[in-house]
Amino acid sequence: MKVLVMGGSQFNGYHLVRELVRTGHAVTVLNRGKTASQFPRSVKRLICDRTDHEALRETLSGHEWDCVHDMCAYHPSDVELMTDLLDGRTGHYVFASSTVIYAPTHDLPITEEHPLATGPEQNEYGLNKWLCEKHLFEAHRDRGFPASVVAFSMVFGPRNILPDREQRMFIRLLKGRPVMIPGDGTTVGQVGHVEDEARALRMMMQNSRTFGRRYNLTGHDCYTDEGYVDTFSSVLGAAPRKIFIPHAVMNDIWEGRTELTGPQLQARVDIRSAERSVSEKRAMARFRFNMILQRIAPHLHDWNRSVFFSTRRLSDDIGWESEYSFRGAVQQTWEWMLAEGLDKTLDFDFEMEDELLARIEELA
Repeated sequence: MKVLVMGGSQFNGYHLVRELVRTGHAVTVLNRGKTASQFPRSVKRLICDRTDHEALRETLSGHEWDCVHDMCAYHPSDVELMTDLLDGRTGHYVFASSTVIYAPTHDLPITEEHPLATGPEQNEYGLNKWLCEKHLFEAHRDRGFPASVVAFSMVFGPRNILPDREQRMFIRLLKGRPVMIPGDGTTVGQVGHVEDEARALRMMMQNSRTFGRRYNLTGHDCYTDEGYVDTFSSVLGAAPRKIFIPHAVMNDIWEGRTELTGPQLQARVDIRSAERSVSEKRAMARFRFNMILQRIAPHLHDWNRSVFFSTRRLSDDIGWESEYSFRGAVQQTWEWMLAEGLDKTLDFDFEMEDELLARIEELA
């Protein structure tokens, strides 16, 4: 097929491009051209800032595609323009959304029919993703626009542009630092491997059964917080020094009563932070904690609320199954880090963790 990938130079899009080329598709990538990426020679590149709508119109003028994967649309105006430009000129439009759209629940796993979080508790990113979806579903219903939506969740693997997730955990363990685990470590989470997810996107292309539908896309395995740490430790062959954060301390962090700072974080705080609402401060504290142990949508889900998703619809409709176990994803990512020399060159600021460790010791 003739395929356009919007984005494609960094993480999800990069692995998708390689999967498409590997399976014989003719791939074109459209992005700003600011990120150096070593694509296979067959990949064509269109250089354009998609936020410049007139430039995008000109760049895509006269082109037709069997499938368009939009990996970098974040605002409703992005997809509104794409449905306008591509109407009658693509056989399929696949939009990368996020599981951050779903409301908190204890009814697990979360399926595509689960209620959405569209109220004041939702952040701008989640609300915009939902509005993008809303437009696409309306375009499919009203004029048959061939759109599918894929909700990604906690993507994991080589080239992750969020190094504070798995890469920070590897370096933390390599340095022999204490590893903090919330509460008793029994909260359950889930990640999906980036290569598994690229394969799912490839398998969806021009499958009319997927038109007008949303699909959760993540791994099949789940893990507890303590199991997450144990798996990383086992892959490295290093015994972790576990510190369990008391429930009372976690509750204070989650509600913004205990602020975690450190120089890197403080530099990101607006000088008017004293004027922020309580909810804004609370959300900031929760996202900061993600640097210690990754958590899905912490502005929505409590620190001790298990969160995982069903991928049954994707399996039923296109026959996709994840190939990477959680341990396999950790192992493969570590092998990539070794090959890139990141075990020797990558470093992080752990001052926030030291601050929290000191507070825990004071309570002991």
